[in-house]
Amino acid sequence: MALADRTLTCVECGGEFIFTAGEQEFFQTRGFGNEPKRCRSCRAVRRSEQRSGGMYQEGPREMYPINCAECGHDAMVPFRPRGDRPVYCSDCFSKMRTESSPGV
Repeated sequence: MALADRTLTCVECGGEFIFTAGEQEFFQTRGFGNEPKRCRSCRAVRRSEQRSGGMYQEGPREMYPINCAECGHDAMVPFRPRGDRPVYCSDCFSKMRTESSPGV
């Protein structure tokens, strides 16, 4: 079956874009059943928004004050301590990790 270029409408911006025969062939070889809904520029914007959103947030992380369970010094950690486990300052945590790692 010969594929021909098709004109589609972007769901984001409403503009028309060409879904080329080459792109259609690529979609078929990859097993994609749906045709693209967004034009190239709207896809790029969406992709960059997803990459910047996700797990990683822009700006400073929220820090929580703790009292180190090993040395007793005050420190800040990037997670909310639950209270059921000991929390260590970065120096003590690093020291404990190097001591527990097998024969490095």
